[in-house]
Amino acid sequence: MSGFKSDFLNTLSERGYIHQISDETGLDALLAKESTSCYIGFDATAPSLHAGSLVQIMLLYWFQQTGHKPVALMGGGTSMVGDPSGKDASRKMLTVDDIEQNKAGIRKVFSKFLKFDTEGGSAIMADNADWLLKLNYVDFLREYGAKFSVNSMLARDSVKMRLEREQHLSFLEFNYMILQAYDFVELNKRYDCRLQLGGSDQWGNIISGVDLGRRSGTPDLFALTTPLLTTSSGAKMGKTADGAVWLDSDALPVYDYWQYWRNCDDADVARFMKLFTTLPMDEIARYGALQGAELNEAKKVLATEVTAMVHGRKDAELASETARKTFEEGISASSLPTINVNGDELVGGIGILSLIVQAGLASSNGEARRHIKGGAIKINDVAVSDERSSISTANQDSDGKIKLSMGKKKHVLINAE
Repeated sequence: MSGFKSDFLNTLSERGYIHQISDETGLDALLAKESTSCYIGFDATAPSLHAGSLVQIMLLYWFQQTGHKPVALMGGGTSMVGDPSGKDASRKMLTVDDIEQNKAGIRKVFSKFLKFDTEGGSAIMADNADWLLKLNYVDFLREYGAKFSVNSMLARDSVKMRLEREQHLSFLEFNYMILQAYDFVELNKRYDCRLQLGGSDQWGNIISGVDLGRRSGTPDLFALTTPLLTTSSGAKMGKTADGAVWLDSDALPVYDYWQYWRNCDDADVARFMKLFTTLPMDEIARYGALQGAELNEAKKVLATEVTAMVHGRKDAELASETARKTFEEGISASSLPTINVNGDELVGGIGILSLIVQAGLASSNGEARRHIKGGAIKINDVAVSDERSSISTANQDSDGKIKLSMGKKKHVLINAE
């Protein structure tokens, strides 16, 4: 056991979520004494969140599970400014319509993890556009401007990094930590939020909110951040060579999401189970002790459990069964990712190089050619050796589908329309 008095901090400690806490003793005493509120902000910079956001979402999940009230804050206002934290360059400026569409996509994922007040639960969905877009600039400066030290702001990592590298930092971005700090104070007033959670790159922004709260007369506010998460190979979580691992099935098929977790490094299995599933710790310890081929079964459990959290148990088990059929039985499964091709073109035959690129298994004909030469490409489980070959209706199965594979782990169904 960690020695914390509160269930929330005990859970976070044993599962590996904690990087820094502003006042460990004070926060632990607060959480052990009474039910309170915390928040995490999610800027609407894309139409979906990706797997890199899962740690933060799981923090809110465990906060509610241990008897507290989480606030998922949509950054409708801060998204119009752009957070410089961890960035080497300014973010693309988003329109109001962009932000609204992105918020609609992001909201979907939270209903899988949290029970909101509109459903009889304790969780709240808020949007900082509700107060930030109504601020009067001069009034805001008069009330809060004197409470911020430019010296301290320049010392924050998000700003310091850009300045040391002599990279452009706009005054717009420089204001971001002020707005995030104000969010904390505003959320304290509205929902009695006492704790802000975030990734380690957010420490400076969160501490600015704690400081502003102290200067503004709020009750003590607290900060907790999670470690920067990478895979054991050093890759950033939620990113692959093919792009982001989106949490929305419209952006990434459920089967591909399941495969991302199934293909994790051996060294990451137990750690990912702690962070991204609700499996009991003793069960995770048993999986973590497995070696060799047995560890593959643990990876399947990890993939199914993480997928069930985001997409539901039924779709997760379907993805698992699809993988079993594809890899163990060598048959095509209807739930594999599918691309449509022109039926008339298929009658005449589509060049294999072109088909590989259309299917997203290569970015160019040259790359597709290298895959063929390496023996990685198969049509209906039969290796392709001739880069000049064409695929036609003769290759269709009884359902009119063609299975195109690259290696053992990437499969796409070709459908004629």
